[in-house]
Amino acid sequence: MDKFLEAVGVVVVTVAILVVLSALCAWPVMLLWNACLVGVVSGIKTVDFMSAWGIMVLCGLLFKPGGYTKK
Repeated sequence: MDKFLEAVGVVVVTVAILVVLSALCAWPVMLLWNACLVGVVSGIKTVDFMSAWGIMVLCGLLFKPGGYTKK
């Protein structure tokens, strides 16, 4: 039982670290979006932190390097 709790603890800590790192990456996305796009492109609104996080996740899913290899 002790090994199981240790494994669960490792998983929880790993997930927490990944969430913190992704949040740290979302902050510059929010700053760049609001500073660069809002004044230049008409119709673009400012984004909050959670929207920037969503934009980052969406771009990560859409523009992820694929497994296509030419043989």
